Amino acid sequence: MITVGNTEDLLAPLRSRPENDLLIIGQLGQSLDGRVATATGHSHYINTAEGLTHLHRLRAFVDAVVVGIGTVLADDPQLTVRRVEGPNPARVVIDPRGKLPAKARLLAEDGARRVIVTASDRQSVAPAGVEIVPLRVQDGSIDPAEILKALAMLGFRRVLIEGGAQTVSRFLAARCLDRLHVIVAPLLLGAGPASLTLPPVDLVQHALRPPVRAFSLGGDVLFDCDLSAQRVPIGVAKKST
Repeated sequence: MITVGNTEDLLAPLRSRPENDLLIIGQLGQSLDGRVATATGHSHYINTAEGLTHLHRLRAFVDAVVVGIGTVLADDPQLTVRRVEGPNPARVVIDPRGKLPAKARLLAEDGARRVIVTASDRQSVAPAGVEIVPLRVQDGSIDPAEILKALAMLGFRRVLIEGGAQTVSRFLAARCLDRLHVIVAPLLLGAGPASLTLPPVDLVQHALRPPVRAFSLGGDVLFDCDLSAQRVPIGVAKKST
């Protein structure tokens, strides 16, 4: 069931979490036909200014924002708060094979914590002040739940899984999201990478059907999907000292 919500209430479910409980939010921007970029990889910007402002509002709300190494290599994002008032979150990149460029913009020294999640069997040398989280790699990737457990131990309670689409898909498939915000722009790209890639179901009735609220964001429509009922237990975040 989809209900239409007022944008003033959009973040209300996020604020109602218990003080020490983990809250994991996924975010995607896509076209009407479910693409996150054109066939050539161009994606700036699919969503309207209002959609981008919402993304920055989410960044200001959370303790840490997570991206995969593919997003860093393709877009070199800053992952800072620029469109709204608020603090910059910690910036976390999942980089199992050590591909992160030393000059990546998310490594900039601006007072925000910077974290690299990488393979435990890799000798990683990070710039000064950057935290390294070594985790076991299986089948070429790191278990999303293990990543979140490690981030919880670092004191991060509210975590935004921002991109790319494959990273968000992995966290969703692993049932590690409390909510998913999908911002749909009114355009058709025809081809390009898909927003979500999940294990297939044989019958329509087996599809995931979370409660959904819809919000108008300028020319975009935001779908707020409540996935909390299927989220696996991950643990309680350690309080920062």
